[in-house]
Amino acid sequence: MKKTMAMLLMSITVTVSAYAQQQKNHNFEVAKNLDIFNNIYKGLDLMYVDTLNPQDVIGNGIRAMLRSLDPYTEYYPEEKTKDLKLMLTGKYAGIGSIIRWHQKLKTSVIDEPYEGMPAALVGLKKGDIILSIDNLDMRGKDNKYVSDHLKGTAGTSFVLKVKRPSTGKNLKFNITRQNIKEADIPYYGMLDDGIAYINFRSYTDGCARNVRKAFLELKAKGANKLVFDLRENGGGSVQEAVDIINLWVPKQTLIIKQKGKLAQANHDYVTRLEPVDTIMPIVVLVSGMTASSSEITCGALQDLDRAIVLGTRTYGKGLVQAPIDMPYNGSLKLTTGKYYIPSGRCIQAVNYKHSGGGYLESIPDSLTRVFHTRNGREVRDGGGIKPDVEVKPDTLPNIAVYIDRLDSNEVMFDYVAEYVAAHKGIAPAREYRVSDQEFDEFKQRLVASGFNYDPESGKALGELEKLARFEGYYDDAKAEFEALRKKLKHDVVRDIEKEKATLKEMLERDIVTAYYYQAGGIENSIPYDKQLKEAVRLLNNMEEYEKLLNISNK
Repeated sequence: MKKTMAMLLMSITVTVSAYAQQQKNHNFEVAKNLDIFNNIYKGLDLMYVDTLNPQDVIGNGIRAMLRSLDPYTEYYPEEKTKDLKLMLTGKYAGIGSIIRWHQKLKTSVIDEPYEGMPAALVGLKKGDIILSIDNLDMRGKDNKYVSDHLKGTAGTSFVLKVKRPSTGKNLKFNITRQNIKEADIPYYGMLDDGIAYINFRSYTDGCARNVRKAFLELKAKGANKLVFDLRENGGGSVQEAVDIINLWVPKQTLIIKQKGKLAQANHDYVTRLEPVDTIMPIVVLVSGMTASSSEITCGALQDLDRAIVLGTRTYGKGLVQAPIDMPYNGSLKLTTGKYYIPSGRCIQAVNYKHSGGGYLESIPDSLTRVFHTRNGREVRDGGGIKPDVEVKPDTLPNIAVYIDRLDSNEVMFDYVAEYVAAHKGIAPAREYRVSDQEFDEFKQRLVASGFNYDPESGKALGELEKLARFEGYYDDAKAEFEALRKKLKHDVVRDIEKEKATLKEMLERDIVTAYYYQAGGIENSIPYDKQLKEAVRLLNNMEEYEKLLNISNK
């Protein structure tokens, strides 16, 4: 026994000694490399042919160091801490409107005022050309420059001068900036058959209260099923995500285990309140843009068999960040750990540790591990959340992508701005439809503008022709290439008619948004939403719903 104890003590001593030596070597390497960096900069500052800008040179060094870690660890100097604050809170002080660069006019214009915000309240309209802010000329200035001058301290006022294209008149507006918080729930409402729909976009401060309020309001209207839409939600506050999950799962349910290098980075997130509803059937809509706290929400609901996840595989962000104060009023958004959802899995899709900071090493499905939901269903770690039901959205045709690009064509934007100026009102958002006559007017404008686009099939044929020439096959196949080129040559008028349904849908959404804001645009798109339709179908088939959750075998 004494011999065993002696050997154990010796083993512990050796381990502690090895760790101490390792730590000593690490500390030495840190001190050495910091000293090298310091002396390199001193030498550059003393002898380099040009005068150095320390903010740029050292700033580049800091950014390069952080890029070698992961894409979420970022340094914000004092002048950029407002960007971090906006990311964390979703709040800023300004007029509450999207502005955009108008390629033809070479200046910024009002695109989409937010409902109830200063821009909408004073009467700014889509298409208004921004001329000046407090007599400072904005014509020709880029969007960021104009945006920075529209933002400021809440409560401050300024004079905005714009030109309204529909009348040709210059207008002046006295605007008082206020705190703007982008809507975390741009739309919620009732669908058919007692199905509620909540479109949720961001996990900012207080959003769980808003989701709770919307859910209770929909229940009061008779909702007995729910579609919770997270498809464009990039995440945010972890605690808000836990509180939202708490609406539908019991109190004291473990949602996340967060683990990091330091003890203070380790934390268990448990639901704190009594739930609102633990039995209502739920379908959560997800996409490749569903990330971070959104993945915690859909992943936890999947692990607890509380909802069916429908859509496409999510982004795969299983890392947690925390803001840390830095000297001279800077901030560091630092990755402090990973999170693990109820089944015990981490859904991080990229192995940054082994990719040298290049963010290249995606974890293949073959290397992911199997975990199990509360009802015993198989789920896997790595690669984001794989939906229980995969439904891919309809893809935009090539011509629609080009028409929708902000930097290539203003025909749709100008058409909508003029339409709004000519029509005092339109039908309710869900009912409004662009008439064939209105679409023909838009088509004529598009063709008259000289609009063109690159057909992808033509590009592919060009690459194939190059390869055929290189390999010596082209001369024998020349006639076939010429015939195919003629068939693939696009006709804008024909292609517009071919994709009329999709283009009408885009035009309708833009027009409705101009009248009924973001909420109206979402409501108008509901009848066209392929994934939402499948969610509704599933909720109307309880036998299939319960089979997917393995409820009958629980």
